[in-house]
Amino acid sequence: MSGSLDAPIVAGVDGSDSAVRAVAWAADEARHRRCRLRLVHVVDDLALTYPRMMPIREELQETLRTRGQRLLDTARETAEAAVPGLEVELQLRADSVTPALLAEAESARLLVLGTWGLRPLGRALAGSTSVALAAHARCPVAFVRPHVAEDAPPTEGPVVLGVDDSPACASAIPIAFEEASWRGGELIALHSWDHAFLTTVLDDARWGVDRDAMEEHAREVLAERLDEWAERYPDVSVEYRVPRGRPAEELLRVADRAQLLVVGSRGRGGLAGMLLGSTSQAVMSYALCPVVVARAHTRPD
Repeated sequence: MSGSLDAPIVAGVDGSDSAVRAVAWAADEARHRRCRLRLVHVVDDLALTYPRMMPIREELQETLRTRGQRLLDTARETAEAAVPGLEVELQLRADSVTPALLAEAESARLLVLGTWGLRPLGRALAGSTSVALAAHARCPVAFVRPHVAEDAPPTEGPVVLGVDDSPACASAIPIAFEEASWRGGELIALHSWDHAFLTTVLDDARWGVDRDAMEEHAREVLAERLDEWAERYPDVSVEYRVPRGRPAEELLRVADRAQLLVVGSRGRGGLAGMLLGSTSQAVMSYALCPVVVARAHTRPD
């Protein structure tokens, strides 16, 4: 994980069931990381847009602060029940949600957020706040969702790592190995290769495409990126997979039976939706397990 060794894990608290599940998940992460857990509730200043001269503004502020403190106290009980003896801090902030959580991420090892589970019409899309945090947070961001027909995130299955040649992937690799190590599970490292457009062009030009060579190159990419970390974590059993297909589809197929999916942000550009790659956004929206999105440390805002 990024951040100093004494940096806390930060979990957002908003009173929703998804946030409660995320707090328990974050508490378990903090136990294994041997670090503090900081619970943060944001009193969104957009809810305080009444004119200052109106008494209702001050009353509303106090009501929201009181509610926020109550939610934090309840979240602390959840964390302490999940991990007795865990050091838990409470933080009540008055700000817009995204800037407040980005500020918390500056000094965190991991930012943890709850996400909705399955909706009646299918899996829920990631909201703008989630996309912005994954794209801009200085630390990795975990999005915690319960598995199918369950109230809690899965605790069995492999850790899945999406591997490509991006700088963000370099940040995701150690997270995946660390998670697989303490969870005692298998690590599936997946590098998909989809050259459908190029293949079509070359076929039209009647140039042959050596698909075996393409697959071999994909395996070389995996070996080059992961061998060092496999040596550092000899307790982790690693399975290399190089399916031919779109990265998001292949990752989601494996993640449906996993307990965690780790990917890099990969995207390029200054806008949040561009800075976060399409694969990252897809797995955040559709994966049936918690997802950790790691951003390249050297990427400027």
